[in-house]
Amino acid sequence: MDYTKIKQWLKENLNEERYLHTLGTAECAKQLAKKYNIDEEKAYLAGLLHDCAKCFSKDKLLDIIHKHLVVEESEMLNYKTLHAPVSAYIAQTEFKVTDKEILSAIRWHTLGRLDMTDFEKIVFLADKIEPNTRDKEYSEKIIKILEEENGLNKALLVCYKETLKSLVKRDLKICLLTVEIYNKLQDLVQN
Repeated sequence: MDYTKIKQWLKENLNEERYLHTLGTAECAKQLAKKYNIDEEKAYLAGLLHDCAKCFSKDKLLDIIHKHLVVEESEMLNYKTLHAPVSAYIAQTEFKVTDKEILSAIRWHTLGRLDMTDFEKIVFLADKIEPNTRDKEYSEKIIKILEEENGLNKALLVCYKETLKSLVKRDLKICLLTVEIYNKLQDLVQN
């Protein structure tokens, strides 16, 4: 994979803060992959491409979704999450990524999905805790939780709790999938 080409494309298609976030997510995903004995290069690539469509206009995101993708109606409740399936599409079409695990991690890095793989979990978490643009105190809290037994699921549960609080506080709709994942994580952490 030509990382120079990918980074150049990202610089041209993301704003500066999103580009820094992307680099941080890629490095964080690689570190988490090492910790959990998961393919570090695949994690790095997934982190690098996870937000490649983030700065596309809402109209462009919707156009790509309607022409090329199958996205559940419940996922369309918040336009801020539409970049995830489109980013997976761009990774596949623009950068010729064929690895289904990478594409799935990109696809589900915002909402998550039931029964996420460890690979998907680390990309999801890397997006939330990377050091370049994320809140340091929050990131350190999650990193500490990752050291515990069943740390991946416990860390995810904390992320979902914060997401739910934030959505309610901002009076935004909540995708039912988010609630289902939260409930499933509660079961995984308490058992």
